[in-house]
Amino acid sequence: MKSNLGKKLTLVAAIMAVLLAAVVPAIACTSVVVGKLASADGSVMTTHTCDGRYEFRIGVIPAKDWAAGALRPVYKGGGTGEDIADRTKVADIPQVAHTFKYFDIAYPFGNENQVMMGETTIGGRRELQNKNGIFEIWELQRVGLERAKTAKEAIQIMGEMAEKYGYGDGGECLTVIDGNEAWFFEIYGAGPLEVGAIWAAQRVPDDEVGVSANRSRIGVIKENDPNFMYSSNVFSYAKDMGWWDPAKGPLNYANVYGFKDSVYNTRREWRALSLIAPSLNLDPWAVEYPFSVKPDKKVTVEDLMRIKRDHYEGTAFDLTKGMAAGPFGNPNRYPTPATLGEWERAISIFRCSYSVIMQARAWLPAAIGGVIWFGEDAPHSTCYVPIYAGATSVPASFTIGRRDVLDRNCAWWAFNLVSNFADLKYSYMIKDIEETFTKFEKDARAIQPTVEKTASELYKLDPKLAVSFLTDYSNSNAQKVVDAWWKLFDKLAVKYQDGYVNLKTVGYPDDWLKAVGFSKIVRPAK
Repeated sequence: MKSNLGKKLTLVAAIMAVLLAAVVPAIACTSVVVGKLASADGSVMTTHTCDGRYEFRIGVIPAKDWAAGALRPVYKGGGTGEDIADRTKVADIPQVAHTFKYFDIAYPFGNENQVMMGETTIGGRRELQNKNGIFEIWELQRVGLERAKTAKEAIQIMGEMAEKYGYGDGGECLTVIDGNEAWFFEIYGAGPLEVGAIWAAQRVPDDEVGVSANRSRIGVIKENDPNFMYSSNVFSYAKDMGWWDPAKGPLNYANVYGFKDSVYNTRREWRALSLIAPSLNLDPWAVEYPFSVKPDKKVTVEDLMRIKRDHYEGTAFDLTKGMAAGPFGNPNRYPTPATLGEWERAISIFRCSYSVIMQARAWLPAAIGGVIWFGEDAPHSTCYVPIYAGATSVPASFTIGRRDVLDRNCAWWAFNLVSNFADLKYSYMIKDIEETFTKFEKDARAIQPTVEKTASELYKLDPKLAVSFLTDYSNSNAQKVVDAWWKLFDKLAVKYQDGYVNLKTVGYPDDWLKAVGFSKIVRPAK
């Protein structure tokens, strides 16, 4: 039976449901996380696809010392890739004596200590939302990254901040890593009557891989287990609301606070886990999948790039096949009224603002051990460029731009134009794109050991020399790729003009012509 608190919250939640409907965040990202014994080189890794109309410009926020009594402003809103002026200051909290350098964007992804984060929105019960909480997820990430030396410390900081000052966002999952550990951190508001938060975190086994695809992945919470962390109210709140009866078994965090069974979420979980461990022969229609799995072979950065670019190729759900893909196998499916049905939701989608694949390696100095493989726009048509945790800047082309103004000085526009143009003749143009990104990514991975050996030698002499070297290398390589993408767009525009390929007619595939009823035009009988 529900307590009085539960009854009150249910009533308030019913009133709020309609009011909150317009402000529930988009459900649209995928993150994969890899333990250090599951990776080919001992890296701890995680990923993030930022799927939606979000900020794509990278900011490098420098480390700083603060005077006693300094305050840190907390902001809500902002970050759509047109203008960040719509951020609103909502509070000031006490500042710490020193903050670390971190990389800022829509969802900040890493700091100088190689603490790194992926993100997916998981929604959760509407009864848990309270917009009076001062922290939205991206601002909570910023506080965690600017103050934490380890993944566990970042989780503790974010959890404590949210409990103290209130979490005012929808349910979110962060995959949080450092050079030794990988964690899932999931957080919700504490309901309309309380400014606080409900959260839990679970460590991924070192020899396993997990995935988050916009639904909660933390199941049964084990008390007094070092592989779990959680808010002080995680058990009492569920009990008071009548959502959990301890007499019937342990608390299943996902089922109680954020249950989902839509194929929009489960299919991506199945696909990522199946690519990692095909021997498990997972059911693509299952509702529940393992929290994490042991990979059939050790996972590489290249493996994660392939997962990020996936459209279910070679499966029954292959988005490059069928009438919906058109004559040239286009896997992109644009928004369609939900009342008419639903498309399969791939891992790589056209509306992705940027994606990242992150490595953290404890055996190297943090400035060298942390690598962010960053790609603007959609994963399937981008090129991932390495940015080292020690880098003090990124190329200017990655710091500017608006979605509503085409700008050839902006990196995002180079990748977005190539991606959009490729939709005209996808099965042809994607080969040109793959050839180009394969070359640059292969070259970057090949030179990586030499770059890091040089940086390590410089680090012994003077860490600042190593940081300067890594910044120059990262920036030079990244800008070289951007320049190549502008040339690629020009090449595609010429090669595929007016439907031709190198000025030669290629026509449509025979099976597609038959499917659309292509035939001779016959004069109707009188």
